[in-house]
Amino acid sequence: MRLTVYLAGEIHTSWREEVKQKAAALKLPIDFVGPMEDHDRSDNIGEEILGKQPNAIFKDAAASNFNNLRTELLMKKADLVIALFGEQYKQWNTAMDASAAVAYGKPLILIRSEQHHHPLKELSRKAHATVENVDQAVKALKYIFD
Repeated sequence: MRLTVYLAGEIHTSWREEVKQKAAALKLPIDFVGPMEDHDRSDNIGEEILGKQPNAIFKDAAASNFNNLRTELLMKKADLVIALFGEQYKQWNTAMDASAAVAYGKPLILIRSEQHHHPLKELSRKAHATVENVDQAVKALKYIFD
């Protein structure tokens, strides 16, 4: 059995590579997908496809349409979603993606530190598993195949 896992969360750190490397070291049969990690391309994709927009609001709206298309398609095709709430960046997109996973009926592993327990308590209760770090998330993935 091979799984597809959608990695939701901030795109500014290398946490996705860490998950991929640790899963590969365990020889887990997993394909990983996720949001566009090139931040400039994500911000500019609307104009790349539709052409120059009249102002920043229209530019953001156009980019959001194509980013939402990509996210929804890849997440709906995924077997499982891992959502990481990091320490450094605002986590609006992570919250939106984790909530979408719940709404789509996708199994969800939530990664959040203990300090984020209270603000994420409701979402954590909706997740199938809540862990505190990438290592624990990879162990959860491994358990699926044991």
